[in-house]
Amino acid sequence: MKRNALVIVIVLAAVTVMVWAGVVNYRHRKEENAKLRQLQAMVAESARASGPADGSADIVMNPLQGQMAPTFTLKDTSGHKVSLSDYKGKAVIVDFWATWCAPCKVEIPWLEQFHNQYASQGLEILGVSEDDLDLDNKAKLAQQKQDIATKATQMKINYPVLIDDASVSTPYGGIDGLPTTFFIDRSGKVVASTVGLASRDEIEADIKKALSSGGKS
Repeated sequence: MKRNALVIVIVLAAVTVMVWAGVVNYRHRKEENAKLRQLQAMVAESARASGPADGSADIVMNPLQGQMAPTFTLKDTSGHKVSLSDYKGKAVIVDFWATWCAPCKVEIPWLEQFHNQYASQGLEILGVSEDDLDLDNKAKLAQQKQDIATKATQMKINYPVLIDDASVSTPYGGIDGLPTTFFIDRSGKVVASTVGLASRDEIEADIKKALSSGGKS
């Protein structure tokens, strides 16, 4: 009898801990989502406030603008090779990001939504992780790649996440800030790029530009 009572107490304690952990996790996710929405709203407001009244802006042209995008082959988080050339005839976003990058966490949900919205029209997105990797330590490197994969899953990224082995950022002009995003049209030409967090409207406009040029839609 005493043993049964002890078992019941232990079970009840375990259930209590599980419920408590679930509540804490739910509150944490809710707080994180609220922070994300706040950051997105701040970006949108900043874009509206900083835009010139005449609609013009001083734009620093990326050297790759109007040029063919440098080709590359990288492994995704599952170890499969992915090449830019695999997406010939499609509009492609190449987005350099990192798991520690706060602005990336604002941009990525937009990219996820755009991927759902424009995939049927020929849009593909490749997220290239710029997280630091220890290429000389195989065990540590494997753990770092797994951490990136886990984070991508947690963020519900719905497009391929590639692991940069320091071979891609250089031909793309070097990555001076994150996120850095390139918009490539159907012919493989860079038609737009952004450094840092752009507004949602700007990203969508660049997507439409990539989709509408370089070949038949």
